[in-house]
Parts: sequence; structure tokens; C-alpha cells
Amino acid sequence: MNIKEKVGKRIKEYRDIANMSQKDLAYTADLDRSYIASVENGQRNISIVNLEKIATSLNISLSDLFKDL
Repeated sequence: MNIKEKVGKRIKEYRDIANMSQKDLAYTADLDRSYIASVENGQRNISIVNLEKIATSLNISLSDLFKDL
């Protein structure tokens, strides 16, 4: 599994914990739902700016996304 897939899987795990749909996360992070889907599937090389938007929307730190990868 590459880093994009690992980060995408981690985002999905935290999104599930927060009981948010991809649409909910996209809205709160000001991103497109299809973008969230492609990130979670490891198909997108996500920027640090968008990682921060997602982490903030999930009420987690950036380091939480990379912990134990």
C-alpha cells in the first residue's frame, strides 16, 4: 500500500468515526465530494492545504493523519 492509499484510508477511518458522509466532509472542508472520494481511494496526490482543511473538518490534528503509517 502506498502513502496516498494509507492517508486516504486514515481519512476514511476518521470520517467514519465522526459519522460523516463524504458529502458532509466535502461541505465542511469546502472541497468537492468526488475529490474526497478520490483521496480516500488513494487516487489523488492531496496537497497539504487540503489535508489541513480535512483534518480541521474532522476535528483532528494533521499528525493524527500520519500517526503509525
